Amino acid sequence: QVHLVESGGGLIQPGGSLALSCLASGRSISDYAMVWVRQPPGKEREFVAAVNWDGTYTKYEDSMKGRLAVSRVNYRNTMHLYLSNLTFEDTAVYFCGLDADSRWTTTRLANYDYWGRGTLVVVSS
Repeated sequence: QVHLVESGGGLIQPGGSLALSCLASGRSISDYAMVWVRQPPGKEREFVAAVNWDGTYTKYEDSMKGRLAVSRVNYRNTMHLYLSNLTFEDTAVYFCGLDADSRWTTTRLANYDYWGRGTLVVVSS
């Protein structure tokens, strides 16, 4: 069993930046791919970024490329997401997930077995 907890959300002004963290417990994350997704108000969850087991390969949502950076620190059992140049459309609950069956990334959200409860990011002036 893996327990994931996101942190770092809050109220951010347009054009600002944010760093989110995902802390895992219950199992080492070092052999598994991980993902960030978000759920804007009234919408379904959407893929944001994913990172493979050792951090050497990352994948980003095309529309957000250039504003994102995902990384992981396996010995600390953590994953991070950096978002820059935030807009109102970035307002969402951000979730992290872990694929307990694979080291390699996928944008197929159903592949991820464990999810945190999310952290809310509100972009507002």
